[in-house]
Amino acid sequence: MSPTSETNTAMESLAPTEINVITLNCWGLKYISKWRNERMVEIGKRIATADPVPQIVGLQECWTQQDYQCIRRDTKHILPYGKFYHSGIFGGGLAILSKWPIEESSMVRYPLNGRPTAFFRGDWYVGKGVACARIRYGAGLKDVVEVFTTHLHAPYEKEPHDSYICHRTAQAWEIAKLMRGAAERGHLVLGLGDFNMIPMSLAHKLVSTHAPVRDIWMLLHPDCSLGAAEDPVEKARRRPIPTADINLLENGATCDSVLNTWRWNKGQQKLVGLHKPVIEVPGDRIDIRAKRLDYIFASTDFDPARPEQGGWIVKTAKVGMLSRHPDLGCSLSDHFSVECTLVHTRSIEEEGSTSQQADLAVDRGAFLQSPATSEFRIPHSQLNHTSPPYLPVSTYDEILAMIHKYQLRERRQRRLRLSHFVVSVFVSIGCFIAVWWSPRNFVAFILILLSTLGLFAGVIDGLIGGLFVGSEIRALKEFEWEICNARAAAGGEANVLQEEGVKDW
Repeated sequence: MSPTSETNTAMESLAPTEINVITLNCWGLKYISKWRNERMVEIGKRIATADPVPQIVGLQECWTQQDYQCIRRDTKHILPYGKFYHSGIFGGGLAILSKWPIEESSMVRYPLNGRPTAFFRGDWYVGKGVACARIRYGAGLKDVVEVFTTHLHAPYEKEPHDSYICHRTAQAWEIAKLMRGAAERGHLVLGLGDFNMIPMSLAHKLVSTHAPVRDIWMLLHPDCSLGAAEDPVEKARRRPIPTADINLLENGATCDSVLNTWRWNKGQQKLVGLHKPVIEVPGDRIDIRAKRLDYIFASTDFDPARPEQGGWIVKTAKVGMLSRHPDLGCSLSDHFSVECTLVHTRSIEEEGSTSQQADLAVDRGAFLQSPATSEFRIPHSQLNHTSPPYLPVSTYDEILAMIHKYQLRERRQRRLRLSHFVVSVFVSIGCFIAVWWSPRNFVAFILILLSTLGLFAGVIDGLIGGLFVGSEIRALKEFEWEICNARAAAGGEANVLQEEGVKDW
């Protein structure tokens, strides 16, 4: 063996055989989130002392540099590399921490991301998108993991009545395209974040089908819940109402759990605080509202043309950050974390030569996480786990119907807003003319005030209708074309979608 080959082999042997990952929505809204500073300090400490030691962490709703640096101070010794992502007017709230160098990063804004008129919700103003990081964990050419962390648009109503479902579905499509591109480059792919979707929703189906990644929790727990016990989709399954423990261990619920103090009613939250006794919630408490909104999606990085190189499989997955703040007695965030360990098959094959683990009866070829133990059998079955390349045609039709419904709504909104602008101009002119015949000064003042305020509101509405809504409709047309294209491919047809212009007015 040549010296160069020996050097390369030695460097490749330094590449990790396990990767531990954490994703957490920190709930760090400045001026709004209670005890934000104290909770951020504790989140940093928990990440630093996590077992196993994390190597990649994705954070959402970490809105300020102060909070990011607060977490970085306690985690720098295990996660020396990090990136806080800037986006929108108030920031995207996304950050990535890593044990290994970040070679490249970018912030990709979503074309569809809420409406400026919903200023009280803030999604449009924070410029939500995907924080991307290319991280090199070894010396090999393909020893790269591409990490994507995101926070999709929040659902303010239940599906299918959620007026933002179209935006969230389009966002899931965008991150799926990014992850697919990374996988096609031959890199390991991790998609982390608060996706604000339930399993097997339209957004979930798009991500898990159009990107070569797997929902790590559903891979290990294929029979997990598809929403909260009170949701119609879960009621239709006629399952027993789960307890808090079952929601954590089997369903992977990260949000709205009875164990999370921020999901209690206001009267119960007043019992939590400094120097107040900790209120324990038993694990057998019925938990009807808990659901899974936070996800880790992972690829295998397995090349069928070179099977001897193996790939990455899911070893364990769990819901974390369950312990309360030691002084305040509150949960660390309004979400729990998702934590997983990926293991490379080469390490398992080495261990397999000296163990009898392959004889243990465990289904699906994975380390199945259970309340007691985790076992392993036939690692390559995960590498061969593939999803269909396309969704059923009926699913694309459902998405297209949703897009058309939303387009009609937005076109109507644009007409109303532009009409308001035109009316406000004539009203303003009328008020100024009326000032000439005003009998008293205070009447003239009122007319001028009404003219000014009315014209100001009309101009703002006109700008929103003419500029923002026009931009939104064009983004919808792009999304529609891509879904039509996928539908045609799923049906084995050529895409015959006609190029349809978008009227300016």
